[in-house]
Amino acid sequence: MKNYKHIIQFLFCTLILVSCQEEDYEFGDIVAPSNINIEVKYIDEGTESAAPGLGSGLVEFSATADGATAYHFVIQGQTKLQTSGSVSHNFTNLGNNTYAVTVVAYGTGGASSSETIEIDVLALYEPPADLIEMLHGGTEKTWRIKAESKPHFGLGPVDGGTVAEWFSAEPNDKVGVGMYDDRYIFRADGTFTHITNADVFGRVGLIDELGASGGSVDGADVLNLPYNDYTEQYTLTAPSDVETISLSGLGFIGYYAGGDHKYRIFSRNATEMVLSTTDGNNEFEWWFVLTSED
Repeated sequence: MKNYKHIIQFLFCTLILVSCQEEDYEFGDIVAPSNINIEVKYIDEGTESAAPGLGSGLVEFSATADGATAYHFVIQGQTKLQTSGSVSHNFTNLGNNTYAVTVVAYGTGGASSSETIEIDVLALYEPPADLIEMLHGGTEKTWRIKAESKPHFGLGPVDGGTVAEWFSAEPNDKVGVGMYDDRYIFRADGTFTHITNADVFGRVGLIDELGASGGSVDGADVLNLPYNDYTEQYTLTAPSDVETISLSGLGFIGYYAGGDHKYRIFSRNATEMVLSTTDGNNEFEWWFVLTSED
């Protein structure tokens, strides 16, 4: 009887060992990317110009590397993650300045390699005093979507010139979706804080870029996606004489639509501004009317 017992114990242990061996995983070789190449384009009036540019301060970077699956661009202390390997940045320090730009290329298993270059950039744009006064008044100012008006949120054709040409939400039409209780704080030091009150509103697919989970899907919209307050940087430029607010990282206003996170100022006065941005699908121009609380 004891012999049977020992045989059963031996077979049981053998089965466990075999089972464990069958569940071993192979992750393949971990190889860091190599041959990082960085291309620089200076953009002025919508066309490419020679270094250090003609004064717009707008520069596009494109990176390639053997074995890379994603890239980090570190520019002026900002870190921008781009799987495409391309990113644009507005340099706003007046005059001709030299900047270090680092590209980190990531490969399998998180292995990485980096390359740093130096570039000269000429920036001549200085925001007018009335724009600065409107946006933060020399200290800081808090803004919100003007939910009680029509228009306040909508969409139209890309680069369209009519506010919310194809769809304009009725007053308070989007109550309870995670947009109207948001607040946007612009400060004189160039920081932008988005008070989300725990949730946000955005486009199906594109809002996935935030890396959050939850919320509910209603057609092409995601409602009440859980998301914490955050702070990014903003810059003011005027490409082709269009005043523009550019938000760093994944910063956004009103409705997450991805894209280049640049908000063109269509019109403004002391307490109100109308903004538009093109979404990441290059499908629509999204419109927002903001009013100040200060």
